[in-house]
Amino acid sequence: MSENSNLLAEQRRALIVDEVRRQGGVRVNELTRWLNVSDMTIRRDLDALAGQGMLAKVHGGAVPVLEASTHEPGFEAKSGLELTAKEAIAREAARLVAPGSAVALSAGTTTYSLVPHLLKVAGLTVVTNSLPVADAFEQALRLGGPGVHPATVVLTGGVRTPSDALVGPLADRAIRSLHFDLLFLGSHGISVEAGLSTPNLAEAETNRCFIASARRVVAVADHTKWGTVGLSSFAKLSEVDTLVTEAALPEEIRAAVAEQVREIVIARV
Repeated sequence: MSENSNLLAEQRRALIVDEVRRQGGVRVNELTRWLNVSDMTIRRDLDALAGQGMLAKVHGGAVPVLEASTHEPGFEAKSGLELTAKEAIAREAARLVAPGSAVALSAGTTTYSLVPHLLKVAGLTVVTNSLPVADAFEQALRLGGPGVHPATVVLTGGVRTPSDALVGPLADRAIRSLHFDLLFLGSHGISVEAGLSTPNLAEAETNRCFIASARRVVAVADHTKWGTVGLSSFAKLSEVDTLVTEAALPEEIRAAVAEQVREIVIARV
């Protein structure tokens, strides 16, 4: 395994996070033997992962970050994480959209990354419960410019969450009355057992309404979402038609997901 490739470094770090969560903790010497890299490389990996909040460093190794299943990070806190991966995922996901489609975007920083790519598709009707997504569309459409196509953007009503999603009965009622060709679905976490989950009970229900109203469900998530479980599950993996993720997701995780998800698209960073 080359230590000079950023892509391979991301894959290695994804494996480390998965192993820490699976075992409840690992030692540096165990990781050096398993991954066949130097002690210094592993320590750099642990420093980087600890800086991203993916694990906690302890003397001689690392342990999982103990986060309550009800903890809900704000939009701004998440928006600066995994930017390269989110951009690659968004670029690949947008290829699934046909001109003239009715497209729904749930809240989230990865779905937010789709906005500039969807503006290049003609004749879209976009429905979202995300305030940042609606604002980004509005600003881009107002400015216009080369390659920006007009779009009809519908923002559901509802009660605002810390992640800037609009949820609750008003949002749910609006979404149930509509029918989408394609839904892009973000999530707080993904696992084989829990599926897609969120810390917010009302947002989980709103996401279920999105799924029920969509002909095709596309989940968009980078590798750091794997193994995280929020308070409420809102979709089984088997309810997802397509998962768009990136190459840092380890092969063994892809294999487990592939048993339930109909299609996996790997975005190249």
